[in-house]
Amino acid sequence: MLLDVYEPGDFYDELFLAKEQPRPEAELLVKRINGLSLEELKQRQQAAQNTLFKLGVTFNVYSDSQGTERIFPFDVIPRIVPDQEWAWLQRGLKQRVEALNCFVHDIYHDQKIIQDGVIPSHAIESAPGYLTQCLGLDPPHDVWCHVTGTDLVRDRDGRWYVLEDNLRCPSGVSYVLENRRVMKSSFPQLFAAMDIEPVDDYASQLLDALLNLAPPTLSDPRVVVLTPGIYNSAYFEHSFLAQQMGAELVEGRDLVVADGYLQMRTTKGLQRVDVIYRRIDDEFLDPRVLRSDSLLGVPGLMEVYRHGRVAIANAPGTGVADDKLVYAYVPEMVRYYLGEEQIIPNVPTYLCEEPKQQHHVLSQIDQLVVKATNASGGYGMLVGPQASPEEREEFARRIQAHPRGYIAQPTLCLSRVPTLVSDQFQGCHVDLRPYIVYGKDIYVNPGGLTRVALRRGSLVVNSSQGGGSKDTWVLKAAKG
Repeated sequence: MLLDVYEPGDFYDELFLAKEQPRPEAELLVKRINGLSLEELKQRQQAAQNTLFKLGVTFNVYSDSQGTERIFPFDVIPRIVPDQEWAWLQRGLKQRVEALNCFVHDIYHDQKIIQDGVIPSHAIESAPGYLTQCLGLDPPHDVWCHVTGTDLVRDRDGRWYVLEDNLRCPSGVSYVLENRRVMKSSFPQLFAAMDIEPVDDYASQLLDALLNLAPPTLSDPRVVVLTPGIYNSAYFEHSFLAQQMGAELVEGRDLVVADGYLQMRTTKGLQRVDVIYRRIDDEFLDPRVLRSDSLLGVPGLMEVYRHGRVAIANAPGTGVADDKLVYAYVPEMVRYYLGEEQIIPNVPTYLCEEPKQQHHVLSQIDQLVVKATNASGGYGMLVGPQASPEEREEFARRIQAHPRGYIAQPTLCLSRVPTLVSDQFQGCHVDLRPYIVYGKDIYVNPGGLTRVALRRGSLVVNSSQGGGSKDTWVLKAAKG
């Protein structure tokens, strides 16, 4: 029995209540795994990894001196989310995205949330993602955050928390779709026996949301996916989603503003583009208005956008909501815009720009996680309990020199899932990134990307920091 030796440890385990005692929703999975030999399971694991390699499921690590392209490590033991728990998470995610969308629209228009003293103006104006060039912009249907990837974690007590929001260019959904394809071929009988929510509707939901941005007078609007190019860390995903949606994959050099519209260069001449799903950061979109040294965007794009002649998803300016200082105010946003209490709570957060909170952070830095407010990918972060005294001192100096640039949070005991590492099972910490599409309605893809920290004891799940992924199985609600 393979999993009989697995020790859940003093953590919330996603599959086990205690040693040799699987959670009710995981009983069939555990029984199936236990029916295999270690060699059989390793063969399935290797076959899955080989399939992903052949599919080209890769990512790039810019700082890796041994070559940039890597295969994203994949583990065949999935994470399971019961149907009632998912229904609660889904409600919370929809609520959060609705409030964030209201917030982004407000701060680029009347700024009522600032005038009413709910959020201080400097918190917004000092955010690198806040773009004054977007003031007064009116995206179609007042929707700014068309695609959101919200990072969730579960603590030792089993409670869920929102760790951060990703509204600018959230990545990773291609791994969700390809992981599922691989798992269905690895365990076909198990999929037939368990009632698991499908994830393969994502691309059509995304395409519908993009088409919804085009003027209704257009009978056949053209959608393109704008990529920085083959050297971008998520280029596989850009090409994958373009292929899945039947959209053109383009770079900035393929596009030009002509006759007042955005046009695409083709062998048949210029052809109008109506909707851009952009996978480049806001500041690179238009060198005339934003970063003048950008070679990735299109000169004049923002002017065409401002006049409503092309739609952009996500809308420029949404990056302000990715700022970790702004994240701390989301509970207030939910109350202010929706008149509700937040369903999924934030992780308790200390703002280093507040003198009393900064003092607490500096005195307890060995127990906290310190994060740069504008960093991502696991960079710019200190995990206090695992850091050296020298690293803590360095971060203390950074906080004192630039307090607005840092927040701190308690070190959560992230939940774990059994993971096959070499020839044994070990409990590895995980998070979860569901993907939310805001079109005519708000759609939450069932499950999301479970990222797993493959380094023993590590809490950092990011692929750039040695993490991998698992398939996420959301169980369907029982009928009747």
